[in-house]
Amino acid sequence: MDAALAEFTERGFEAARMEDIAKRAGISKGGVYLYFPSKTALLEALIEAKVTPLARLAQTIAANGANDPMAALRMIAAAAAHRLGDGKVFAVPRLVISVSGRFPEIAEYYRVHVVELARGALESLIQAAMAKGALRRVDPQAAARAFIGPILFEALWTHVLRGKSVLSDPEKLVQHHFDVWLNGVEHRA
Repeated sequence: MDAALAEFTERGFEAARMEDIAKRAGISKGGVYLYFPSKTALLEALIEAKVTPLARLAQTIAANGANDPMAALRMIAAAAAHRLGDGKVFAVPRLVISVSGRFPEIAEYYRVHVVELARGALESLIQAAMAKGALRRVDPQAAARAFIGPILFEALWTHVLRGKSVLSDPEKLVQHHFDVWLNGVEHRA
């Protein structure tokens, strides 16, 4: 899978060839096809290996964090900041975005196996925090998007646009993120 990720990243999903992936991995083309019947199946396996674990971690944290939803949200933000700081992890969502217009089935796979899992976890914690009075009443879907958006932007800024990032200091990123997410930026007298 590392060979596939390298080929997909260097050549693009469409231009990457299974024989080049096999060569890079040091196995035969037939060996690749033994485990992955297509490039799409290989990309789905990369999604499962590199990104789905973060979504599943968010689910686990949410399931165990209902008593202290704000602490659980901070744990999810910290986990996301740490994982998305890894260029090999962010390479997969970047790849999915780049091919989603031409391969809607890949976008659908990513949505179901990553986004919906993580979004559901965030929304459940936001609802729990509202029920406990830790957050004011807001649309949980909008709040979940506002929650994850800045972290995803930071990964995009770092790994795609090559900007100077605070992902190298995930704790600082999470601290600033929560300040803005919870308090906004409007000056209140």
